[in-house]
Amino acid sequence: MSEIKDKTAMLPPDEEETTPGISIRKLYKIFGPDAAQHVTAVEAGMTKAELNRKYHHSLGLRDINTELPAGQISVIMGLSGSGKSTLLRHVNGLIMPTAGEVLIDGQDVAQMSEAELREFRRHKTAMVFQKFALLPHRTVIENTVYGLDVQGVPRKESRDRAQHWIERVGLKGYEGRYPSQLSGGMQQRVGLARALTNDAPVLLMDEAFSALDPLIRMDMQSVLLDIQKEVGKTIVFITHDLDEALRLGDKIVILRAGEVSQQGTGEEIVLNPENDYVQAFVREVNRGRVIRLRSILRSRSPGSDWPAMELSGSTTLESAALQLLAVPDQAATVLSRNGTPRGVVNMDDIMQGMLRRNPGT
Repeated sequence: MSEIKDKTAMLPPDEEETTPGISIRKLYKIFGPDAAQHVTAVEAGMTKAELNRKYHHSLGLRDINTELPAGQISVIMGLSGSGKSTLLRHVNGLIMPTAGEVLIDGQDVAQMSEAELREFRRHKTAMVFQKFALLPHRTVIENTVYGLDVQGVPRKESRDRAQHWIERVGLKGYEGRYPSQLSGGMQQRVGLARALTNDAPVLLMDEAFSALDPLIRMDMQSVLLDIQKEVGKTIVFITHDLDEALRLGDKIVILRAGEVSQQGTGEEIVLNPENDYVQAFVREVNRGRVIRLRSILRSRSPGSDWPAMELSGSTTLESAALQLLAVPDQAATVLSRNGTPRGVVNMDDIMQGMLRRNPGT
């Protein structure tokens, strides 16, 4: 299980709600020549198998409703065939819905004209692909400036911007290399630098790290998290790996057969899986790296003092356990985001939180 990075600085205050950066409402996608004619039947409950058998159409997405917060990382995950990449491609209009809306800054992507969609893709979104999608005849810096070349940005400006992100992703000195001269991890860094150079507010990542070796994959996850703290983009990240989803995602949307099976924070999903499908995903999760003190704290006993050690409510159980081992009474005051005491925990509370299992897991 990979380390779950503490993203406290990126999380909204306990009392606040975030404004959605991307709103997806009542989204349906049916593949086939007469797709629109079958939306009503699907809305009424026709299954994917029935739709295929009776009308020879394929159901890609059914009634997707989700809000992906601005400036945060939303992870869409599920097994192969769950519809996650199909959903991602609705965000930039590579696939158009049979019914429903995809709203970004109040604009419905599905209602854009060809010219509007072209400008939207050039300036509002950027994409990082699983297979890198680098141009083999272009060097690292030439690949990185490609999107700005398409936009007509002057070469001096585009190269300066590209150089900044090449260095930021750790490729300084490789500007003149060709993709064939780079490892897979380095090629993916080029893909990330290219997307960041475009400076689009929405970054789409389709299984961007899944082709990488485990250690390189974890390194790229760290690079992404560090850069996100700096740029605060609205990122939609596709994966089939729950470990990756828990490490990266401020919000996680789990798809099954084209439908939302559950959505929420990683902590909410691990603590309260809503069905057998989600329970299967979370069964082997290291709860200590996901659950935070705010979920297990208890009230202070009447008349007792607050423990001297103070820990943020966003501290993971694993981190808290390591810190409490050095405290004689092994207890701590749990603080809210504004620094006021919210409750207390001791080592027994933390151990129970780590070991407790949901029914059926």
